[in-house]
Amino acid sequence: MHHKVPPSISFICLFLTICFLWPVLCLSPPAYASGTEKKGGGTRLNQETVSIPETEHILVSLQKRNHKALRTLIDELQPYDLGQIFFQLNGIHRRRFLAALQPQEIANLLEELELNEQKEVIAALGPQKTASVLNMMSSDDVTDLLSELEDAEAQSLLKDMESSEADRVRSLLLYPEDTAGGLMTHEYVSIYSHFSVEEAIRYLRQEAPTAETIYYVYVTDAEHHLVGVVSLRDLLIAQPATKIGDMMYERVISVPVDMDQEEVARMLERYDFLAIPVVDAKNRLLGIITVDDIIDVLIEEAQEDISNLSAVGPTDKDILVNPFQSARRRIPWLILLLCIGMATANLLGLFEKTIQLLPVLTVFMPMIAGMTGNTATQSLALIIRGLSSHQLHRENYKKVLRQEGFVGMIIGAICSTLIIAAITIWKQDMGLGLVVGASLFFTLVIGTLVGTLIPIILDAFNIDPTVASGPLITTLNDVISLMLYFGLATFFIHKLM
Repeated sequence: MHHKVPPSISFICLFLTICFLWPVLCLSPPAYASGTEKKGGGTRLNQETVSIPETEHILVSLQKRNHKALRTLIDELQPYDLGQIFFQLNGIHRRRFLAALQPQEIANLLEELELNEQKEVIAALGPQKTASVLNMMSSDDVTDLLSELEDAEAQSLLKDMESSEADRVRSLLLYPEDTAGGLMTHEYVSIYSHFSVEEAIRYLRQEAPTAETIYYVYVTDAEHHLVGVVSLRDLLIAQPATKIGDMMYERVISVPVDMDQEEVARMLERYDFLAIPVVDAKNRLLGIITVDDIIDVLIEEAQEDISNLSAVGPTDKDILVNPFQSARRRIPWLILLLCIGMATANLLGLFEKTIQLLPVLTVFMPMIAGMTGNTATQSLALIIRGLSSHQLHRENYKKVLRQEGFVGMIIGAICSTLIIAAITIWKQDMGLGLVVGASLFFTLVIGTLVGTLIPIILDAFNIDPTVASGPLITTLNDVISLMLYFGLATFFIHKLM
């Protein structure tokens, strides 16, 4: 028997739909378009804009073309502050601001910016000045920037750069970006073991301006094999005549050039280094990876894991992105979940008679499915954290599985007791309360185990466990929980009638 929906309810539903969609429909396409900045307007959509007190003074100096006052202000600012100010200026003032900066200052500014922001700055600089600025940047930062540009533009910039700097960048471009080779820089200091401390410090003073870090000085032989390492602290407190070979650490912790960036990050975290050397198969020193690059890796990997867990695609890192690209990355997951949902609806047809005899059962469907999904998501988050921090490994899989199973039983017992009491008081039907409570108990235990098992199984097969996304696990648990709920109700239906 079909019932007509009252016109007032239809009108309310239509009104609410329009209210939700109206802001989206009215939002102009350019506000979404690239997920970067509004060109020329100084608005950064993908980054928080921090107010710098000197911005107004710099703007006044630019308007009055007071170069002396402008230089005084710039000399006191950090590269990050310069970047913040740049994106708060409009087009003409941005060009004047860049013209007032020295090439080294622009290089430092670029190193503090995100990739899409770097592109905007170099577009304002022009090819010739960009090349001179790139000569002063760290080779790894230049490599990251050029690898994202069009090939013709990248080759043009390399051609305008100094040949030695361009060769360094070309050598780094050969390595995959997610490996140690793609992260390393050539700006380091290496010495020979026969140097005295006095000679090493004199050489370090000479090479330090071009090095990315001088906290570690690496010792190589004539064929550039890595044979030792000395910290800057040890150099400063040693006697000037002491030979480097007598004080260096010969057991050097290094990483191969093809090691994955996540493994490199774990190595640096494990040993608390500020930098780590990169070597080839013959233990020849190729470069170093500094801690600031590792921080970027950790942020990137965390964003990727969150995207995988929420099934929005591994590249949806910015809040404002092209809606069509974002939808294209999400649709495959949603179609899969839609198919699983259709299968669930089809399976529920098996219990049509039970639902007709006891329609009150449908009241508790959302609660059963929701609670199961919630407990599974909690277990999933715990396991993912354990795997990423290496507290969870194959030797303790069984222990964790037993622990989570016991946790699921405790949660299930408490929640099912509460729901039995609530339904008995509310519906005056203890039999219904027992069926709902028993269903909730078993589904919570199963949900906890599913949220635990899926990432463990994927990790055992060397598959990224974050692909066991929350929506997938929730949907699978919906199927299990509803089948169990209506199965128990059907089995005990004669007790409930």
